[in-house]
Amino acid sequence: ELDKISAKHDTSLSAVSLAWLIARPSVTAPIASATSLTQLAEIEKAASLKLDEEDITALNKASDWHRDAN
Repeated sequence: ELDKISAKHDTSLSAVSLAWLIARPSVTAPIASATSLTQLAEIEKAASLKLDEEDITALNKASDWHRDAN
């Protein structure tokens, strides 16, 4: 799912992952760090990336895979 959503938004996996954390109301302060300008640019992309409900639902479902396995 992450690959599909990254391609849909023409951005990196890390930008989508961080944008998803930002969009989650239960995550009050997603923490990201950068050790290069490239990584900093990805964090900036994530901050401005707006995931739609379909994206968020798909990522939430994918993150719950371990619950489905039990």
